[in-house]
Amino acid sequence: MRLIDRACPVCGSTERSQVLEANFDESKLGEYAFASRKLPEYMHFSLVSCPTCDLLYASPMPELDWLRAQYREAGFSSGEESRYAALTYARHLPRVLERLPARRAALDIGAGDGAFVEQLLAAGFARVQGIEPSRAPLEQARPEIRRHLREGFFRAQDFEPGSFSLVTCFQTLEHTDDPAGLCAASLGLLEPGGAFYVVAHNRRSVSARLLKHRSPIYDIEHLQLHSPASLRTMFERAGFVDVHVAPLSNAYPLAYWVKLLPIPAGLKKVFLFKLDFTRLGKLVIPLRAGNLIGVGYKPRL
Repeated sequence: MRLIDRACPVCGSTERSQVLEANFDESKLGEYAFASRKLPEYMHFSLVSCPTCDLLYASPMPELDWLRAQYREAGFSSGEESRYAALTYARHLPRVLERLPARRAALDIGAGDGAFVEQLLAAGFARVQGIEPSRAPLEQARPEIRRHLREGFFRAQDFEPGSFSLVTCFQTLEHTDDPAGLCAASLGLLEPGGAFYVVAHNRRSVSARLLKHRSPIYDIEHLQLHSPASLRTMFERAGFVDVHVAPLSNAYPLAYWVKLLPIPAGLKKVFLFKLDFTRLGKLVIPLRAGNLIGVGYKPRL
């Protein structure tokens, strides 16, 4: 793994007001190190706080070829959690849909096993496609959903400009080396009046401020962490209008919340066993655990 320096991937600033020293051991990276909703390892690259847009970003970061290899081969064991996440994101979908000019097509970037693609189909889009770089979640996708999924990394040139009414991107901005580029490319793929709808981690959330580097959002996968200010900046610099950024409450089973707790691994294993044995782990609990929802619209002609 070779590391390379970079400027802020949202505003381009090279000024560094704060730096959180790296804390990672490459030898401890296992099958699920780059998988979604995993047990946290509490490792991260060196993180820089941008004084211009308030983004927290990894610099230096690994070379792109190394990162892409990790994502292609990452494991997947969070099908149940992905369905709960999709239900959370779907609850906010009607307010986005009511502003769209049509429901011709929707694209989900970082689609995983297609849980939200299923929600988009249920919402009545004529055509739905998901793009996902990891093989494991695609292999676990339901057969009727799998045909809507494409394996690979998002590239705007693979899609016709102006052909989508909605582009979604959930918990994926943290993983890309160029979040601002992805945001701008999404604008180009939308028809006038179309929407870009994202969910991202919030570095300024109460949980992140309390737990600090013991928060599970400080992770080897995350090349950047947004704040409300940085997310709005990214949308507006890309050309989106009527941008809405707000905290998001997630609803997951209790066992998943316990997985994220910064407690000793042995104690966590005992808790998870007891929750599974008593079935209390299935109890669904909504929490405002440190996520942001962001929505922006392409200007109408």
